[in-house]
Amino acid sequence: MTTQEIIDILKDKTLDIYEVQNIYEKNQGNQEIESMVAMNLSLRTSVYDKELEKSDTMIYLLEQLATSNSMEARWAVAKNPHTPIYVLETLALDKINLVRALVASNNNTPTPILDKFFNDEKIVRDGLSGNINTSVKLLKILCKDNDKMVRLRVADNMAASKEILEELSLDKEENVRIAAQKNLAKK
Repeated sequence: MTTQEIIDILKDKTLDIYEVQNIYEKNQGNQEIESMVAMNLSLRTSVYDKELEKSDTMIYLLEQLATSNSMEARWAVAKNPHTPIYVLETLALDKINLVRALVASNNNTPTPILDKFFNDEKIVRDGLSGNINTSVKLLKILCKDNDKMVRLRVADNMAASKEILEELSLDKEENVRIAAQKNLAKK
């Protein structure tokens, strides 16, 4: 089978997880296929049912793909809600800022790991500002960030305190004010 044929097969999120594992194991080192295996695993996850598709096989594949030479595979693992914390910890040190940004935005990433991202690049702070596990201490600082997208994500963040949201409801940017007011209404 050609690489393209395998990639086409992996586009099917209903493909049996054991077949995905078999494809991965037969094609380890092929960055295109590793990327598509990681994307297949991401397609299986649901924002509505976090336990959907979680299995030992899924975890095994995520662990393996986290060490791939393919940046696309690593970023797909970094954003996957089933990625174990110890894998997220490793990916938090990745040399690629997009991988670190997706770890920062993954709601399974615990606060101690997130705290280490505070002085990272803007793209990583963007992910940090929207994560529900980001500490209120950091959200208080991020709500004053020069970047309006960082402030907007803080305003949307359900972990933002009433005090932070009240401050952001007076922000110079209308979108930030509206988001803060909507979030404040839910408190």
